[in-house]
Amino acid sequence: VEYSLADQPARFAKQKAEKNQRALDIDSVYEPGFIKGKRVLVTGANRGLGLAMAKELAAQGAVLITACRSASDELEALGAQQILGIDVTDDKCMEKFGTELDEPVDIVINNAGYFYGPVEQVTADSCNFDEEMKMIDICAVGPLRVTNALFQAGKLKSGAKVAMITSQGGSIAWRDVQNGDDGGDYGHHMSKAAANMMSKLLSQELKGKGIMVSILHPGFNKTEMTKKYEHIWEIEGAVDPSVGAKRVMHEISLMTLENTGTFINCEDGLPIPW
Repeated sequence: VEYSLADQPARFAKQKAEKNQRALDIDSVYEPGFIKGKRVLVTGANRGLGLAMAKELAAQGAVLITACRSASDELEALGAQQILGIDVTDDKCMEKFGTELDEPVDIVINNAGYFYGPVEQVTADSCNFDEEMKMIDICAVGPLRVTNALFQAGKLKSGAKVAMITSQGGSIAWRDVQNGDDGGDYGHHMSKAAANMMSKLLSQELKGKGIMVSILHPGFNKTEMTKKYEHIWEIEGAVDPSVGAKRVMHEISLMTLENTGTFINCEDGLPIPW
């Protein structure tokens, strides 16, 4: 198996040296025709990559449904059905997926996430355990709550696709390269590793029902969430969220029951080791 490279600056440099069209020009491979007419639910669609994906879906003729805490003028302008009051850490509000969705959905994009900004280190006595639990609840348990609620409500049928937006930060194998001897940032990495494990188990359970699950690192996108890394955006190949959205959609188009449960880097389409 050819894996994506853990060293992000080296990965981006290699892509440029090899003129890797898949990585450098997603429009050269992306065929959005599969989206038209599909019922697509996106969580965390009110900003950043989530909003960019909502815009791409609307532009390609999807029946767009968004699940957020509060209403968004931008999503309303896209013609989205907005399911409001959704907090992915709250079991009770999951009932809304049963009551507010008239029909099953074809694609679910579990994108809601949370990133605690300050660096967490034991040696600096800067661990925030409440924030760590919050990240795990939102990023790992949250997508399971949403997917479970949809399944229990009969809104996920055979042929449906569930895309889990996780992160390369959840790869244990890549910590030696990406964290070196520094460690730290416990909540972020634990939450993403937990999300990957949840997604893998879910893919196994739902395969027999004909439902596909993919585990997607969306790539490095220039969003408010990554702004603290603005100084390395260019050397590591960060892209506008509109490009990141197309990369995610391209990988969703490639989902099958044969490749369900794989952990993919949307930057280059290659798998990431666990």
